[in-house]
Amino acid sequence: MRENMAMRELPVWYRRGSSLMVASLVTTMVCLVHAAPVQQVHRLEAGPTTVAFGYYWSEAKPVLHIASGDIIDVDTMLTSSPNRLEAMGLPPDQVQQSLREIYDQVAAEDRGPGGHILTGPVYVEGAEPGDVLQVDVLEIDLPILYGYNGCSGFTRENCPEDRTDRSRLFWLDADNMTADFAPGIVIPLDPFFGSMGVAPPADAGRWSSVPPWIHAGNIDNQEMVAGTTLYIPIWVPGALFEIGDGHAAQGDGEVDQTAIETALRGRLRLTVRKDMTLEWPVAETDTHWIVMGFDENLTEATRITINQTIAFLSERFGLSRGEAYRLISLAIDLRITQLVDQKVGVHAMIPKEIFK
Repeated sequence: MRENMAMRELPVWYRRGSSLMVASLVTTMVCLVHAAPVQQVHRLEAGPTTVAFGYYWSEAKPVLHIASGDIIDVDTMLTSSPNRLEAMGLPPDQVQQSLREIYDQVAAEDRGPGGHILTGPVYVEGAEPGDVLQVDVLEIDLPILYGYNGCSGFTRENCPEDRTDRSRLFWLDADNMTADFAPGIVIPLDPFFGSMGVAPPADAGRWSSVPPWIHAGNIDNQEMVAGTTLYIPIWVPGALFEIGDGHAAQGDGEVDQTAIETALRGRLRLTVRKDMTLEWPVAETDTHWIVMGFDENLTEATRITINQTIAFLSERFGLSRGEAYRLISLAIDLRITQLVDQKVGVHAMIPKEIFK
């Protein structure tokens, strides 16, 4: 985790009205020092009146208004009912009271079409369609010490035959950041938010929380840990940012439908970028740029990711389309993000170390 992510050289590879804008580290720091307003820190808890139960939507009413560059300390809920958790063996007194209140008080007509409990939406002042929302994931903590995995997914015939064995509770060791899987098998924990997104275009309607798309949403990308920056195209005024679907651990593919699903607490900075344009979400870590694509068809999702990666390489480094395509084949890994969210995901891991 970095103490000052704002000092990172930002990946500004698109510029409105021209080809390439080079944003140097020095320029970025000068802009921050001389132009950035004082950041405010906002607390956003998850409860019946502060969640979007199962959707991203341009008509959703904001639960919080913030200025660009402000920080939010946000709680997210585990996506499961109290009854289901108790059926897995969780003692009733360990079910979060906020989760009980959400299931008791959010009316059926206010839920869906998806099933994720998302905190928000957050209205970011000054955000307009065509801008980009920069989401700096500054910190992630575990507010509860359990999670669960439910088996269905890509090849559900591999799930246990006994349906009662298809959901399993895991206890989380926050000191060692591990979870015991079986004797001799320990899973390292690296928590991240499976769903971070903005409202999709208005004509998309009330969009299910399940499929990711151009608004990001349920991307389920295990790279989105603390220290990562996510860039999301903005489609409606205010962006209407939502977050949830906490994962304590997940492999690429998320093949059985779920990760170790858990509640999370995070600190994020939301900044409107008017100097950028994007068609699809991208992300950045200390070591990689991450380009993403989603589609119902895995081949098409891969095609989208390849073409977006070519655009990135061409704009940022001046490569021809053919050179960029060749570089992807030689030095850039394509990974299956997930196979289970209606729109499957593919992401390209572009290593920064190859650019001298």
